[in-house]
Amino acid sequence: MVYTTVTRTISLFLVAAYLTVASTPSAFAQSRVTVVRDAEIEALISEYAQPILKAAGLSRSGIDIVLVNNRSFNAFVDGRRIFIHTGALTDAETPNEVIGVLAHEAGHIAGGHQERLRQQLQRAQTMAIVSALIGIGAGVAGAASDSRGLATAGMGMAAGGAEMARRSLLGYQRSEEATADRTAIDYLNRTGQSANGMLKTFERLAGGMALAGINVDPYQISHPMPRERIANLEELARKSRYFDRKDPPQLQLRHDMMRAKIAAYMEGGQAVQRLFRGNPRGIPARYGDAIATYLNGNPRTALQKVDALIAEMPRNAYLQELRGDILIKASRAEEAANAYARALSLAPGTPGLLQVGYGQALLATGKPDLVKKAASELQTGLSREPEFANGYRYLAQAYGQLGDIAAADLATAEGHFHLGRYQDAKIFATRAQKRMKRGTPGWLRAQDIIQYRKPG
Repeated sequence: MVYTTVTRTISLFLVAAYLTVASTPSAFAQSRVTVVRDAEIEALISEYAQPILKAAGLSRSGIDIVLVNNRSFNAFVDGRRIFIHTGALTDAETPNEVIGVLAHEAGHIAGGHQERLRQQLQRAQTMAIVSALIGIGAGVAGAASDSRGLATAGMGMAAGGAEMARRSLLGYQRSEEATADRTAIDYLNRTGQSANGMLKTFERLAGGMALAGINVDPYQISHPMPRERIANLEELARKSRYFDRKDPPQLQLRHDMMRAKIAAYMEGGQAVQRLFRGNPRGIPARYGDAIATYLNGNPRTALQKVDALIAEMPRNAYLQELRGDILIKASRAEEAANAYARALSLAPGTPGLLQVGYGQALLATGKPDLVKKAASELQTGLSREPEFANGYRYLAQAYGQLGDIAAADLATAEGHFHLGRYQDAKIFATRAQKRMKRGTPGWLRAQDIIQYRKPG
């Protein structure tokens, strides 16, 4: 599991934007989020999402699912991306709960809600500005006539207009959320899946608000109240012939192994114990324990634990990946490379992230022939996962050891570029280009980085 902090433009409605005229007119915020990259989790979430995206007519729309390192239960969309918090994955007890969340977010994308939200934002902004101008005009008139009452009325007009615009926009958002809920149930029915997971999610949210003693004005929030959502959806959900359908046992096992992995990485071994206290000797609990042992710097014991799991699940690619990670930490690079090669042979498709891990292990051997192979594997893996910024560091090291300084500089430039460090990327791209023949693919890529202009 790898964490990368990046800056992304995320469609977050800023309520404060319409409280005063002096505030920003934009509804979009530059937000730094820590993205989690993990081959096992991404493969599972993709498996959850594909039937839903197909039902939504989005299977060929290039939808990406991005994992965000955040403990809260949340998901949202931006452009062609669905962002889902790791907290949502660990809190969801069944695959069906996560699938319900994905169906809801797919409903937003398929329904074009983002574009209409932008239009509503512009309308609300106009309403707020017009109200403010009217209020300012009344205030000026009051000052000129020395009428304190008229000036106060002008201030009230400005504040009232901004509040009306804000409430109008929140009402629109609640309507779109309700539409996405209904659309999600339709997608679940089309794919033969239960909507029970969605209901459980809303019940969890309602319970959380009740336990926190939160008393919310329903007109001041952008989503329907949880109890209201449950009441609206329960009848529809229970009408489905798939309502009582359970997730397949093997899928549930993979889901719990994902939860164990996230818990181990995010919160440590005690979190894994709490999560699986009902079955402490089950495979998920032992998987999380092996990861926590590895993270705590005890590779020998971690290797024993993962080998015991492999004996039970010899065709699990991601146990082999963990074995490779442990062996690298134990400075047994060639054995790690063999484990990664085994993981690649077992994983569906050819996951770029696993290929990068294989290249990293080959690089760690320090043997010239294996370093050359490492460069090839890293390059191929990154061609499949071009935004995996951390991988370019290993590629640069491989090219550096092979004496190809131009390629090493270009790889470093790529890494900076995908981390949003554009000035550093341009510096290394310029260095690389000076060593390259004009017009070659590497030279042209360096030119693209040098000439890149950040949008907005």
